[in-house]
Amino acid sequence: GAPNVSTATAVREQHGHDESMHPCAPPDVVVWPQAVGQVQELAALCHRCRVPMVPFGTGTGLEGGVNAVQGGVCFDLSRMDAITELSLEDFSVTVEPGVTRKALNKHLRGTGLWFPVGTVGMRGV
Repeated sequence: GAPNVSTATAVREQHGHDESMHPCAPPDVVVWPQAVGQVQELAALCHRCRVPMVPFGTGTGLEGGVNAVQGGVCFDLSRMDAITELSLEDFSVTVEPGVTRKALNKHLRGTGLWFPVGTVGMRGV
């Protein structure tokens, strides 16, 4: 519905670039899925209609990966921000794709663990 979909120019332009030097290439539409099932349904629809899909996290990348050079649908995953499992014993945590490093470290505060900048291996659900 409307609060989870936008074709507004300003929203599309915000999602059409990151911190790289590449010029803005906005998607045709931005969607905010809130559950894995919604992502699956949207991805299946895009696949059937041969519409490009562009994932968007925080827009801080340096590679131009969020630039929708062929248009398409931008999946803004920021609302999928749950931390679903934490295992202190094996130092692992399961997160949704919208979890930021700062949010994760806030959740970890008091456990003796932290997630530093540049850590590889952060995997979502």
